[in-house]
Amino acid sequence: MVRLTRVQQQARTRASVLAAAKDEFTEHGYAAAKVDRIAERADLTRGAVYSNFPSKRALYLAVLIDLVENARGEEPPAEAQSTAGALGVFARAWLERLPLAGDSASGGRLQLRSLDGVLDDGHVLAQVARLEAVLLATALERGGPRQVRLAELVLTLLDGAGHRAETAPGFGDPFDVAHACQHLAGIDLADAWAPPHLPYVAPARTCADAWTAPEGLVDQISGAPVGLTDGLVVVLGARRLGAAEEAVRSATPGEQVAIIVVTGDPEETGRLVRLRVTDFVDCLRKVFKPDPWQHVRLVLDDDALVASAIGLDDPDDETEAAVRTRDGVIVARAHGRGAGHAAGAAQKEAKS
Repeated sequence: MVRLTRVQQQARTRASVLAAAKDEFTEHGYAAAKVDRIAERADLTRGAVYSNFPSKRALYLAVLIDLVENARGEEPPAEAQSTAGALGVFARAWLERLPLAGDSASGGRLQLRSLDGVLDDGHVLAQVARLEAVLLATALERGGPRQVRLAELVLTLLDGAGHRAETAPGFGDPFDVAHACQHLAGIDLADAWAPPHLPYVAPARTCADAWTAPEGLVDQISGAPVGLTDGLVVVLGARRLGAAEEAVRSATPGEQVAIIVVTGDPEETGRLVRLRVTDFVDCLRKVFKPDPWQHVRLVLDDDALVASAIGLDDPDDETEAAVRTRDGVIVARAHGRGAGHAAGAAQKEAKS
């Protein structure tokens, strides 16, 4: 008889709980699902379920993450040359989540990654959506004018199509939605980046602080390891993700910007952010090569390793801080609203 290690047993138990939970949510939906039934399906105790997942919400989000990660493909980019073509391919990749006509209502919501009735506060979702728009716009701009408003408009249309599919399955044609996304590229939205007004943003403090950057960090966009020896490092709580654009716009050309996401609630808020980021980046990878984001790194720091390394205690969803590193030394620090912009401005002043 093969004796399993504790880690192997925990992994097996977790996999059993996820499989049982997926069946429960598919059959009953989130609201009507019962943890007791999930435990019974997995042939485990209720306590064993809660020892792996602290709440039904955390378990539901874990099921969705597992679904997204298992569905990820290695399709090569479609090499769309124009903005309109790229938006059409992106929209079709996003619309693949729409349920099929024969899917059950509960199963269809799971396929849609529906969060209806799951979350009490939509503020984090709004911030994640702003981050998504920045990532899509970065690929669309290709060194040209700002395209964040266009990205926001496309994501609004796609999100609306998802809600329509949830409330009225089978209504409308997804190909029409993708076609409409292509035509949005022709609208002049007069988009322009308006940086924060510096008098209201505390300036970065220059310093020469030795630090040890955490190892093993992974970029969610490219899947490559992340080094923090040189560049701008911005730590953002889940309710401040929209500030990522300030850092990206403020950095000098070619400088690495590392967006580090933290949260005071890794089990629920952290899983929510991971779900949305993983799902969104999977769509981006089906359209674009990693080149547009070669100077942007996105790290989901569930254990707050980077925050701790730069001296932040107890980071939470409202955290906003930034440091500028050079040759492994922190040379500037900023904290509070506009921190990424302040640190970016400091590095530009230092180079001028």
